[in-house]
Amino acid sequence: MLMSALTALFMALGYTLGGSGGAVIALLAAAGMNLFTFWNADRIVLSMHHAREVDEASAPEFVGLVRDLSQRAGLPMPRVYLIDEPHPNAFATGRNPDNAAVAATTGLLSMLTRAEVAGVMAHELGHVKNRDTLIMTMVATIAGAISMLANFGLFFRGNSGNGQGNMLAGLLAVIVAPFAAMIVQMAISRTREYGADAAGAQISGDPRALASALAKISGQAQRIPNPVAERNPAAAQLYIVPTHVSELFSTHPATEKRIAALQDMAAQMGAPAVSAPAARASALSPVSAPTRRRSSALDPLRRD
Repeated sequence: MLMSALTALFMALGYTLGGSGGAVIALLAAAGMNLFTFWNADRIVLSMHHAREVDEASAPEFVGLVRDLSQRAGLPMPRVYLIDEPHPNAFATGRNPDNAAVAATTGLLSMLTRAEVAGVMAHELGHVKNRDTLIMTMVATIAGAISMLANFGLFFRGNSGNGQGNMLAGLLAVIVAPFAAMIVQMAISRTREYGADAAGAQISGDPRALASALAKISGQAQRIPNPVAERNPAAAQLYIVPTHVSELFSTHPATEKRIAALQDMAAQMGAPAVSAPAARASALSPVSAPTRRRSSALDPLRRD
């Protein structure tokens, strides 16, 4: 329903700017963009992040972990990618489970324990299982097209001689439409994040590990720059945690609410409560303090 609302908004903006012909053109443009996205979403997203594919020879423990989780989820083995960035985050992409890919940054792998990494990757496989990867890419495509069409209309509307009333309606449309598209996009994204958290907790069998991972990386994701999200803000909805602090305009639910939901799920599953020391470094951190630990086998760079 929300996807239909987004497409209808695209058509309405096209009608406002170009009449019935504009609505038809907008519909055809939306269909064409979705068709292109359907076949090319994974390549676009992975290329945008300069991700490199890894296998059991180049990243054996990480790939083995994803393989085990995929088997538990009843999914085909996805392609696995690494992004050499200090920003801690992960995402999944692909049009269906048979063509899915999951990616994580080296910053995330070096920051979390193995159980926490498992929780994060189970969350991404939850997106794959729920078919969210295709939905969210299509949503980002249409929302971006609405913004582009609105900017185009705002630039050229002043040349129209259809009267002050029509000009005012057009200006209102090009201002309101992108905001409405953003609201619909956020509603879809937030719903899918809760669903992926629940699916990830079921796949990994450890909701508290995922909750702990969210708590660790959410703060760091705000502080460490993410060049891709800065160049293309629409990419923010792909990640497991948002890159902007404001809850009102975030594509994700508040991290605190997600953690609370996972804690409730852990209690229902009968998982034992685990409280991690607040000031202790991650067991997988390549450089720990005050005691030096061995680098994590999940850290592909083996930084000591």
